[in-house]
Amino acid sequence: MPATIVSIAEAVVDELNDADFSQELTAARHYLPRFELGDMTTPHVSVVPRSIASTGLDRNRDVFEYQIDVAVQKKIEPSLVNLDALMVLVEEMADYFRSQPLAGYPAARCTEVVNSPVYAPEHLEEFRQFTSVLTLTFKVWR
Repeated sequence: MPATIVSIAEAVVDELNDADFSQELTAARHYLPRFELGDMTTPHVSVVPRSIASTGLDRNRDVFEYQIDVAVQKKIEPSLVNLDALMVLVEEMADYFRSQPLAGYPAARCTEVVNSPVYAPEHLEEFRQFTSVLTLTFKVWR
C-alpha cells in the first residue's frame, strides 16, 4: 500500500486526466520533474507531493494536511493570447479542485488552493516557457 500522500497525488493525476479543460493535457506524477525544453510544446502537467503536517484532533485522531504541487508548463511564443489561454487553464484546474471531491481518495478534502507563482517570469524570459504552480492542500482525518 502506498503512502497516503502518494495515493492522494495519484488521485489528483487521475482527476486531471479525466476532467474536461479548455486545453488537452496529460498529467503525470513525479518526484523530480525535469524535461527537455524541446519536449515542452504541449502542456506538461506535473503532480508532485510537497509536504505533510499533522495536528492532534483528540486522543485517537489527528488531522493531516497533505500538500500537492501541480505545475503547468509549456514552451510558447509569449504573446498575450498564448499566455492568457494558459492562465485560463490554470484557473480551470484550481476551480475544479475547489469544487470536486477526489474520486480516487474520497477521504481527502481539498481545503485550500494557492497559485504561486501565478507564472514564473524568469522561465518566460529565459526559456520562453510558461510555468505556473498550484499548491493543493488536502485534509484527512485519521
